Amino acid sequence: MGGRERIRAGGRKALERVRHARHPLHGWRKWALILFQALLGLVVLFAVVNLTLSLTTFRGSNPADRMVDEVRGLWFSPADGRAVSAEAFVAVHGEELGPDPSAEAIRGYFEHEAEQGVFLLDHVMADYILKRFGRIDSRTVPSGVYVGAHALGPDGDPWVRITKWPAHYLMFPRHAYILVVPEEGPAIAFSASQNAKFDPDLPDGDRLGARIAVYDPDAYDFPSSGQALHEMTLITRDPAEVAAAPTDLARARAELDASGLRYGLLAPNSNTVVGCILERSGAMTAEQRSRILLAVRAPGIGADCW
Repeated sequence: MGGRERIRAGGRKALERVRHARHPLHGWRKWALILFQALLGLVVLFAVVNLTLSLTTFRGSNPADRMVDEVRGLWFSPADGRAVSAEAFVAVHGEELGPDPSAEAIRGYFEHEAEQGVFLLDHVMADYILKRFGRIDSRTVPSGVYVGAHALGPDGDPWVRITKWPAHYLMFPRHAYILVVPEEGPAIAFSASQNAKFDPDLPDGDRLGARIAVYDPDAYDFPSSGQALHEMTLITRDPAEVAAAPTDLARARAELDASGLRYGLLAPNSNTVVGCILERSGAMTAEQRSRILLAVRAPGIGADCW
C-alpha cells in the first residue's frame, strides 16, 4: 500500500471513530456542550476573519512598517491617568524624527504620510505635540480636513492592557469622526454618537447627536490608551473648503439635532453621520458609501441620511 493509500485509510478510520464514538454527555448537557462548541467556533471564526482584514486592508503603502508602528504605539500608550513616559516618543518615532523634532519636522512627516494614503496619529505623538507645542494645529499637522477612525475600548486599568490589542486587531469595525485643521487656530473635531455618551444627564440620551470641540484630551475623539491608534485619511487641503468646514459642520450638527434620530448600534450611528457629511460635500458618492468593505470597516456609513 502506497503512502497516499495509507493516509486515506487512516482518514477513513478516524472518521469512523468519530461517527461511532459515544458522547460522554447525554440529554440537555450534550446539546448544551454542542451549542457552546458551536458558539466558540463562531467566535474564533469571527476573530480570524477580523484579524485577516485588519492585517491586509487599509494598511497604507508599507504594511510591514505600519505593523511595527502599530505595535509600538499600542505598547507605549499608558493607561488613563498615567503620563506618557519620556522614552515613549523616542521608541515610537525616534527612527523617523529623532528625540526632539521641531514643529516643521513633524509637519513634514505627516505631509509625507498623508500622501501615502491612510496614516496613523497615535497617542504618543498626540501627547508629544501637546506637551511641546501646546495644541494640535497647522504648525504640526498640515491644514486640511481629515477623517479619523479608531477602535473603541476602555482607557483605564486593569482592562485596557488587555482590551486594546484585540480591539485593534480582532475587531475590524471602526468609529469615525472628522478632524479639521485650519490655517489659523487649533484643530477641531466633529464627533457623533449617542447623546448619553457625551453627557449622561442630557435628555433624550438615546438620540443621535454630535459635538464640535477643540481637538485635545477633553474631546470625545482624541487618541488615548483605549483608542491609541487613529487611522487618518486626508479628504481635502483646498483652503476654501478647509475654511468653510467649521461652518458646514455646525450646520450639519444643527440639522442632526433637529432630526430627532434615534441612535442605532448598526445604523444610524456616528459612521452614518460622517458618511452623509462626506457625500453632501462631494468627497464621497452614495455608491462609495455602500461598498461592502467600507460597510464592514465602518458599520452604518452607507445607511440613509437624515
